[in-house]
Amino acid sequence: MSDTASTATAIPSDGNKDTDEHLQLERKMTQAVEEGHDADTPSSAGYVLDKQGELKRLQSIEDRRRQLGANAEQHIKGDMEKRLPVGQATHDDDDENDPNIVWWDGEDDPENPYNWSTTLKVLNCGCVSFQTFISPLASSIFAPGVPLVLQEFHSTSLEIATFVVSVYLIGFAAGPLLLAPLSEIYGRVPVYHVCNIGFIAFSVACALAPSLNSLIAFRFLAGLFGVAPITNGGGTIADMVPQRHRGTVLAVYSVGPLLGPIVGPIAGGFLSAAKGWRWNFWLLAIISGFITIVMFFVMKESFGPVILKRKTERLRKETGNELLRSKLDIGLSPGDFFKRSAVRPVKMFIVSPIVCIMALYTALTYGYLYVQFTTMTEVFQGQYNFSTELVGLSFLGLGVGSLIGVVIYSATSDKYIARKAAEADELAEETGTEKQGMKPEYRLPLLPIGSICIPIGLFIYGWTAQRKVHWIVPIIGTAFGGIGNILVFFSIQTYLVDAFTVYAASALASNTIIRSIAGAVLPLAGLRLYERLGYGWGNSLLAFIAILFLPVSFVILKYGEVLRTKYPIRNL
Repeated sequence: MSDTASTATAIPSDGNKDTDEHLQLERKMTQAVEEGHDADTPSSAGYVLDKQGELKRLQSIEDRRRQLGANAEQHIKGDMEKRLPVGQATHDDDDENDPNIVWWDGEDDPENPYNWSTTLKVLNCGCVSFQTFISPLASSIFAPGVPLVLQEFHSTSLEIATFVVSVYLIGFAAGPLLLAPLSEIYGRVPVYHVCNIGFIAFSVACALAPSLNSLIAFRFLAGLFGVAPITNGGGTIADMVPQRHRGTVLAVYSVGPLLGPIVGPIAGGFLSAAKGWRWNFWLLAIISGFITIVMFFVMKESFGPVILKRKTERLRKETGNELLRSKLDIGLSPGDFFKRSAVRPVKMFIVSPIVCIMALYTALTYGYLYVQFTTMTEVFQGQYNFSTELVGLSFLGLGVGSLIGVVIYSATSDKYIARKAAEADELAEETGTEKQGMKPEYRLPLLPIGSICIPIGLFIYGWTAQRKVHWIVPIIGTAFGGIGNILVFFSIQTYLVDAFTVYAASALASNTIIRSIAGAVLPLAGLRLYERLGYGWGNSLLAFIAILFLPVSFVILKYGEVLRTKYPIRNL
């Protein structure tokens, strides 16, 4: 066994057993061992452990043997192989003939999420994607109704008017620290189910809120439970979708966090005017209740370590062999695992420059997006005399721009990454060097384009609203911002999933925490900023800051691979 790490060597299959693809995955896993991380290792293939982690795993195995006693050990040595199903006595890094290791039943094992049918993958990804749309939609659906909320509760505070919308994102920031590790201990599906029920409960609580303070508290708790599909959705997709198809799937999945907050005010404006602001929350509870019921029947556990853990427990009962253990069992108790996993998003942010830079850059663009979400009602009602019903339509610019961004990214990302990988492999053959395959950095070329669109949109939106140019022009300005946000968000989201596949949930959690804090805090200054500087110079100040950080996107594009490989994440 390597002094550096141990890793599973069996290769998961998605139906295509092409030798080059298998060798490519083996090469990536070997490289991950050397670097001390889990880059692009599917969860069905296991964790990569450093020396300390491997020693802890072996100590756990030995402790279990001592607890079971000599009789169990003698029983295993005698006839355990006869009592195991065919294909179950697979190899371990230390002893390929160890009969106590529970692993996949070959490359075509139907329990391996990579081997699921297309229908099952679509149903699982579809449910998570739909819930990922509903949860962010809740962040802004009642933004047009905020004046009605303040009127009912007799408040005139501009900060409260903003905070009652953005406090939801504080829940988004707190949730990942809890939900990401829980999904790796108990599986993705139980976390989805529990959080869906919690989200419904606190949406109903918001609809019945007796005071402004209680509404703010319930909004926070709804965000805490509602962030589950955003935190764990990328990991769910990485569990079952191979890298070469992942860009398109993640593009569809990621539509929710960006289109949800845009569609919300459009529907919320009409609903608030017709039925009152409370009906926004009743609508959320009804829709979420429907998808929760569907998910109970459709969702299937996709996290490899949890699937094999359940398989191990089943085989222990069937065989009576208590020494059986999953090949992906890293020997940590749930409590120790939770402690390690709970700090992993924070640790990734601190020790990995690429994770840190991407989180901060996403936070900037996400904060700008929520500045617009929380101020556009005031801008279009004040400057253009939009009614409560029509003010939601002012968000259409962001929506159309976001859709354009989705089309651009989904139409180009997977094709580009496949072409670049083919070119790199062809060059490797010509030069006699080792093939590198698909690099996560191939997801980033659209990042600078998105970064340029954001300040352009802010300038157009700010100055045309300031001078009361026809309302369609500032809406067009917000469309540029929508394109920019989508391209930045998708590029970084898919990069993180490709670069940290097994720990995709933690990588995305780190990103979600930082951007959600920015989305909750930055808007608090939005209305005051416009009050002091006006819409023109207020948005120009935001645009100048975006221009100041524009070189960051080019640095990520050029030096992303260097930062990722030079500063690997170890001992997670």
